[in-house]
Formats: sequence, structure tokens, C-alpha cells
Amino acid sequence: QVQLVESGGGSVQAGGSLRLSCTASPFVFSHYCMAWFRQVPGKEREGVAGRDSSGKLNYADSVKGRFTISQDNAKNTLYLEMNRLQPDDTAMYYCAADPSTMYGLAPAPRWNNWGQGTQVAVSS
Repeated sequence: QVQLVESGGGSVQAGGSLRLSCTASPFVFSHYCMAWFRQVPGKEREGVAGRDSSGKLNYADSVKGRFTISQDNAKNTLYLEMNRLQPDDTAMYYCAADPSTMYGLAPAPRWNNWGQGTQVAVSS
């Protein structure tokens, strides 16, 4: 069973920053695609940013220039650095992982392993 442990959510004012963390097992971290998604009630889960099968980092247009993925190989952790946060970024954020070959930022139904989610709230 794939376990993804997320942390780092919270409340922040518009313009602020947060960093989310997703820790996986060494095998998952090294061999799986990994990504961040977010979801608000009543809407579909949308891709935010991810690392695909080629190792390329991909971002949704809505977060390009504001969000950055980084990783700590020693800690098997994927980070999502979120800067210049806006109220529209308010959502539950989920880490996802999948062993399938995927390129770009694949949509949510393609991913089979999910973390528990961490809430991000941005006030204006």
C-alpha cells in the first residue's frame, strides 16, 4: 500500500506564502510520478503541479510563476512552494503518486494513490 504523508497547510493572507510537503517511501519517491492536486467543494479535483515520468516538472497555468515544486531526495519528500497566494488558491491540497508512465500533468482519474489532504485557506 502506498502511503503519502502531507503537511504544511494553513491559513494565510493574500500575498503570503506556504510550503506543502509530501513524504513517500523511497521506492515510491524514486519510481513513481508524483503531483499536487487541489479541490474545493462542488468542483473537480484539479492538477496544480507535478513531476512526470521524464522527471519534468509541470504546472497548471493558474499557478505558473507563483508555485514551485522541489524535492529532497534524502528525505523522500516532494515540496510545493506556494508564493503570492490568492483567495482562489483556497482548497484542500492533495499529494498523488502513480507508477504509470505519464507525461505532462495528468488529470486526477489517472492517479491511483492519494494522501489525506491538507487545507490551505487564503484570506483577502
